Amino acid sequence: MSKIGYARVSTRDQNLERQIEQLNDAGVVKIFQEKISGKDTDRPELKKMLAYIRDDDEVVITSLDRLGRSSNDLTDLIEKIRATGATLNILNLPSFAGIEDPNLRNLMTNIIVELYKYIAQEERETIRERQRQGIDIAKAQGRYAGKQREYGPNVKNRANRRVYNEAKRMLQEKQQGSKITMRAIARSLDIAPGTLYRIKGYIAEEETANAQG
Repeated sequence: MSKIGYARVSTRDQNLERQIEQLNDAGVVKIFQEKISGKDTDRPELKKMLAYIRDDDEVVITSLDRLGRSSNDLTDLIEKIRATGATLNILNLPSFAGIEDPNLRNLMTNIIVELYKYIAQEERETIRERQRQGIDIAKAQGRYAGKQREYGPNVKNRANRRVYNEAKRMLQEKQQGSKITMRAIARSLDIAPGTLYRIKGYIAEEETANAQG
């Protein structure tokens, strides 16, 4: 049996060290790690981890939200892990390792996980509702400017400005005949392909505005 870790943070600016330290302390021998949103399961390192694990392996995560954010995604991922014959160990949830009966141990673990998923989903829905109410109030007061872009030439985040400018340079080289693919550009910038296509749209808007100005 091998202990396989999965660590995730949502943005490039966040640090993985704390999770990795906890996973190492738990005896993990291999860690899959990435800086990407948990809004869905389309994550490169997560897919690699699911393809890597084998029967009797133990998948270790620091908390369930590192694996996913929605109840449906979590249910699907947990089932995929169990289908390989591996087990899931969530470090911030109660451990039932002292219960000798494996059926009872699994039952107790499942109850805790389902309860956590329910609470996480409720919190998520509450946050969404508060955001919607805040937007409605801001619109009524004429203060709502819409969702702020994460990437652009003038965004506050310096790292994201660099990503935008480098993407712009590489996309221009591609237009001039470079054989590099969009996926390769995204990989070199450490962003998802979908993010690169979104940046490409921003660049087109910027160029249109400059031409009109």
